[in-house]
Amino acid sequence: MKTKILLVDDEKDIVEFLQYNLEQEGFEVFSAFDGEMALAKMTNNPDLIVLDIMMPKMNGYEVCKKVRSNKNYDDIPIIFLTAKTSELDELKGFDLGADDYIKKPISPKMLVARVKSKLKKNKTSQSGIKQKETKLKLGPIEIDRERFTVTVDGEIIAFPKKEFEILHFLISNKGKVFPRDVLLNEIWGLNVYVVDRTVDVHVRKIREKLGKYSTLIQTVKGVGYRFKDVE
Repeated sequence: MKTKILLVDDEKDIVEFLQYNLEQEGFEVFSAFDGEMALAKMTNNPDLIVLDIMMPKMNGYEVCKKVRSNKNYDDIPIIFLTAKTSELDELKGFDLGADDYIKKPISPKMLVARVKSKLKKNKTSQSGIKQKETKLKLGPIEIDRERFTVTVDGEIIAFPKKEFEILHFLISNKGKVFPRDVLLNEIWGLNVYVVDRTVDVHVRKIREKLGKYSTLIQTVKGVGYRFKDVE
């Protein structure tokens, strides 16, 4: 069975060009030219989504948010492919749950390489989850990986995908210090070009959600972050 890619961009010539190259690599490609059409094509159960941001009817950020809010689709890798090049745009994309952010123009070979990298990492991640405990508890914090929930003092707190993964990773490895580049590689993958500040922004937002327990995530100056080992 072929791996299915949903390719979304309002520039039809770009879609046709990239679709041809992806199909040459053996992928089955479904195309959409606006956000509403993209959501309608989700019924094809794609294995990965390549998503433009600036589109009519519904932009890529909104599509990403809706996909991530659906438990049937929240593990599908999403790659933003866009002409929006500012760091704030990139951080917003990751905050909404994107797995990669590629700035146009990009060569078809590079796009194929990034697609294969994300699919490989997602497959490894999914196989790893099955072999690990899906529920973690550390002090007042409980994480349920199957339900994708974080509970603090008995209250469920909503965490976007990347924040959830960072928190889960740090708690799974409580007491250990992880440099920012290690966290980037573990959460975003080796072939994603994002800055260290991306980790800092996500950690700050996690701390805000943890409230009075924010100090459980400790900053080791000049090194990185660790989650305090508590009873």
